[in-house]
Amino acid sequence: MKDYLRIAVPNKGQLSEPASAMLREAGYRQRKDSRDLVLVDPDNETEFFFLRPKDIAVYVGEGILQAGITGRDMTLDSQAPVDEVLPLGFGGSTFRFAARDGASMKLEDLRGKRIATSFDGLLRSYLADRGIDARVIHLDGAVESSIQLGVADAVADVVSTGTTLRQAGLEIFGDPILQSEAVLIRQRDADDDPKIEQLLRRLRGVLVARDYVMMDYDVHAERLDDAVALTPGMEGPTVSPLHREGWVAVRAMVPRRDAQRIMDDLWGIGARAILVTDIYACRL
Repeated sequence: MKDYLRIAVPNKGQLSEPASAMLREAGYRQRKDSRDLVLVDPDNETEFFFLRPKDIAVYVGEGILQAGITGRDMTLDSQAPVDEVLPLGFGGSTFRFAARDGASMKLEDLRGKRIATSFDGLLRSYLADRGIDARVIHLDGAVESSIQLGVADAVADVVSTGTTLRQAGLEIFGDPILQSEAVLIRQRDADDDPKIEQLLRRLRGVLVARDYVMMDYDVHAERLDDAVALTPGMEGPTVSPLHREGWVAVRAMVPRRDAQRIMDDLWGIGARAILVTDIYACRL
C-alpha cells in the first residue's frame, strides 16, 4: 500500500460525520464502526486515518499523510506547513473576542490584558499582526468560565450562536478574528499527485451536485430566449425540438436555492412540464 493516497479524517466532533458523508458521496469507502482508526479503500487506492481534528494539520504538514480534512481554525492554529486547497462548505464557525457583559471593550483595550483561548497559535498570530501585546493563556476547554474565575480579562473562542457566552455573562466585541469551515489541506510545496487531483475533482463534483439541480421543461420556441435568460446553465442549456410543432424541450443546471423561483418565472412565460431532479455527481 506504499502508493496509496493517505488521507486524514476527523475521528469525532462536528466535522466527523459531514466529512465522511462527503467522502462517501465522492465514491470512497468510509468506516461503519466509529471505533475504527484506519480504513483501506483498495478500489480507490486510498487509506483513511481517523484522527483528532486538531492533530490533522500536523500529520499532513510533516508529510506523513498526503491530505486531510479539518477546520480552517485548527489548521491555522497548528501553524503547520500546509495549504488549504478546497473549502468544503460545512462546519462553519466564527472565532471572536468576548469580555464581561457591560465592559464595552475594543480591540485596542486588549493591550496588556490576559486573553484565554484554546487556539493560542491562531490568536498569537492575529495579535502580532496588529501590534497588540497581550498575555495569551491556553485552556483546553471551558474558556468562557475563565473570566469569572479570575484567570483572564477576555476570551477568544469559537462562536456559533453566542448562547454559551451570554449564559456565562459575556458579550462579543470587535470584528471576527476568523470565519472558519471544514477545508481540505495538503502539505505545502508538495509535488503534484494524480490521486489528490482526482480527490479534488470528486469533492468539487459533490459540492456542485449539492448546490445545483437539473431543470427540464417545455416552452414555445417564441419564448426560448426569455427561458434561456432564466436558465442559462453552465455553458448554455440543452435545447431539443419536440414533436409538438413550435415547442422545444430545455434542460439546464440551476442553483438549488433558486429553483422554486425559477419555476415560477418559467411558468409565467408559458413553460410547462417543469421538472426538477437532484444531481448525484458531476464533473465541470
